[in-house]
Formats: sequence, structure tokens, C-alpha cells
Amino acid sequence: MSKPTRRDFLKTGALSTLFIGAGAVVNGCSPVQAQGSARNVIFMVSDGMSSGTLTMADVMLRRRDNRPSNWIRNYEEGRLRRSLMDMASADRIVTDSSAASSSWGCGHRINNGAVNIGVNGEHHTPVLPIFRDAGKSTGLVTTAEITHATPAGFAANVESRSEGEEIASQYLERDIDLLLGGGNRHFDPSLRSDGRDLYAEYASKGYHVARHKDDLQAQEARSGKLVGTFSNGHLPYTLDHVNTPELQQSVPTLAELAELAIGNLSQNSNGFILQVEGGRIDHAAHSNDIGGLIFDQIAFDDAIGVVLDFAMNRDDTLVIITTDHGNANPGFNSSPDRNFDQIADFTHTNDWIRRELNENSSISQVRERIEAATGLEVSRDEAQAYLDSVKGTYTTIYNRMTSPSAVMGQILANHTDTNFIGGSHTADYVELASYGPGSEALGGFVRNTDLFTLMLQAAGIPEGVS
Repeated sequence: MSKPTRRDFLKTGALSTLFIGAGAVVNGCSPVQAQGSARNVIFMVSDGMSSGTLTMADVMLRRRDNRPSNWIRNYEEGRLRRSLMDMASADRIVTDSSAASSSWGCGHRINNGAVNIGVNGEHHTPVLPIFRDAGKSTGLVTTAEITHATPAGFAANVESRSEGEEIASQYLERDIDLLLGGGNRHFDPSLRSDGRDLYAEYASKGYHVARHKDDLQAQEARSGKLVGTFSNGHLPYTLDHVNTPELQQSVPTLAELAELAIGNLSQNSNGFILQVEGGRIDHAAHSNDIGGLIFDQIAFDDAIGVVLDFAMNRDDTLVIITTDHGNANPGFNSSPDRNFDQIADFTHTNDWIRRELNENSSISQVRERIEAATGLEVSRDEAQAYLDSVKGTYTTIYNRMTSPSAVMGQILANHTDTNFIGGSHTADYVELASYGPGSEALGGFVRNTDLFTLMLQAAGIPEGVS
């Protein structure tokens, strides 16, 4: 059989070319028969989720609440198609979030750090503007800053993912209908480096501006264009959020944001595309923060429940659930189950613990702060090791594990038997779940750039590859 040409790739799509050429038939029909039947696309990203993170969140829910996670339950019941995906970037085996999201957002592998700009400087058109031009509504939802790498990969073009102010401006220029997350600092004139009042500019183009959870109750938030930022930076970790009354009152959960976004965007009879990201799962993994990690994964799973409740009541919505890369490869080691169960009683994250500690803190202050957040009584030696790491004098053979966040993670690992191999992204092939029209084109192993082609084909949007 001859190899498909680039022209064939663009005409029929990489996935259909591959599967039809291989004679694949799924559920009695070829993948191409579903082409164009998806009115809506919802793309969900648990940023930085290793397989151990998915497992531990599910185990936590089974042991604490006597129920499985939505993700695993839908695997068990055969509702979701399951694949593995290669997420390498153009220049690294281990991708970063901007290159990962751009691979989905424009159909090309690019270098780490860039957003939809190719290795030779090409500006690739992102998927949200393509869907916009096809008459569909567009939206981005995240618990990170709304200008962060993952949402930006679906809508922006910048040489560096750090250009948050430029990304916020491009969202306005590109008429993205709905933006919900953190990142006030990139919109507020008192915080932007150029003093530009992006909120006023959004409002002048008909956007409702939300800065507080209560602002989402307005009819304008539910039916019109919307920009909402609920923190100067990222939204709070779920574990801190649910145990801080003022945060509960002012900051919506990811599930609440996803539900509002779907209700808003689905009013377009032509359909919509929406990306939903659990952005702080990645941050917790970087920080070896087991409480932050598991509870934010559970919050993402709650959003999965909202999305599937919408999609499974209809036959016109493609849902993709995945991650952009693993991070730190956490897991529960062999030990008494009760050690893991203690995490369910945590009230705050490692980030909360470290916030009030410094190199002048006493051993007693370290121990008291950890016990206040976790209920665990750590030893004097453990507290001293943490203070040594803050002072930069803590040593170990593996130098990636000498930072204060890594040492705090190891201290809690002594009591919960959950551990991390480092604090960085990993090259793992990642979990990919899908549902709805177009998902039948996904085989057992997928390349990241295939999802761009899949979304366009499923929605019946011609080519779209710049």
C-alpha cells in the first residue's frame, strides 16, 4: 500500500487516511462516516496529570465517598473510548504545556515555550478562530490564569508563553466569546505594564466583565460574551478553596465554570468549541503537593461529570478528555491503606504550609504549621530537614529533590506513603479518553497533532491547516 501524500492528509485527515487505509471498522462503520456530525467540541485537559494522579483520585473517591471517579466509571461502563497519546514537542521528548496545547490547537509540533509559532517562525492559525469563522461560539475555562499556556494554545500566537498581556489582547482581537479563569493582572490597567484597560475594551465590544462569583449570576453572563477573572494570578487550589469561606464565596469551582460556559455557548444554534482545563494539577505536581494534587484532580473530575451530563444526553457533541504531559509521576506505595486515607482529612495544601514559614522559623513553628494543615505530627528531624532546605543546606544524591517543596513532599510521604520521582514534566504517553461523533477515528495510540485534524473533521470544517 502506498504511503498517503500530504494532499491526502489535508483532504481526508490523518486519522481517516490511516484507519481507512488499514481497513479499520469501528462499531460497523468506517470513521469517515461520522465526519461533520459534531455540532459541539469540548476539550478537557487535566494539566500535568500522571497516571498515578488519575488512580489516586479515583481510589480516594472510592474509599472516602464510596463511588468511583467520573473518568474511571465511564471507562468501566464502556462509554469512553480509551487511547494513549504521544505528546512530544518539536524540540524535546518532554513537552511543556504551550507546545503541547499548540499541537492540538494548530496541528503542528512546535518548540517548547512557543504558542502556535512553528520552528521556522510560521504563525499557524489556532483552532478557536477557525471554529469562530465557521459560525461557532468559542470559549476557554481554566483554574490557571486565562492567558496561561494551555488555553493560549487554542487561541493565540506568541513567541513565548510568558507574554500574558499580549495573549489577553489577542483574545479580544480574535473575538473569543467566553474567557473564565484567573489572571486579572493581564487585564487590569493598574497592573498591566502598558496601563491599558482591557476590561474597558472588552466591555466596549459587548462583553460582560465578572470579577466575583456573584457576577456570574447576571443574565449577561449566561447569555452573552463574557470575560471573568477571579484572582490576580491562578485560582486557589481546591483544598485551600473548600476550607476558606471567603474563597468559597468569591471564587467559582471548575465544575461551576464549566456548567456556566456550556449553558452560555450552547445557545448558538451552530454549536461551539470549549476548552476546560484543570490547570493547578500541574502546579501541585511540580510542588510535590499530594493534597493539592489529589483534590484538584477530583475537582477536574467533577467538571468531567458536568460535561458528560451534557454530552451524553445528545448525539452531536465530541468530548476529548486528556492531559498534556505527566508530571513528577506520583503514586501510593505499598503500605497500610490507612496511611493513604489520612490525605482525605487534609485541610490545606503544602503551598499554604510554606506561606508562613521562612529560614528564621523555628522547628516548633514548622511542626505546628504542618499539623494545622494535615493533622500529621512530624518529627523534629523532619522539621529540621525542611528548614535546611529553605536555607539551601539540605543535600541528597538526587539534586532535584533538595528544594523546600520537594522536601515537604518527602516529609508527608513518610506519613502517607505517597511519593514523587521529581518535580518536572515527564515523557509518559498520556491518557486520552473520548466520546461522541468523531471519537471512533481514535485508535489505541495517537499522535498529539492528530487531535487538531479530528476536531475539524468531526465538526465538518474544511481543512483549516494553515
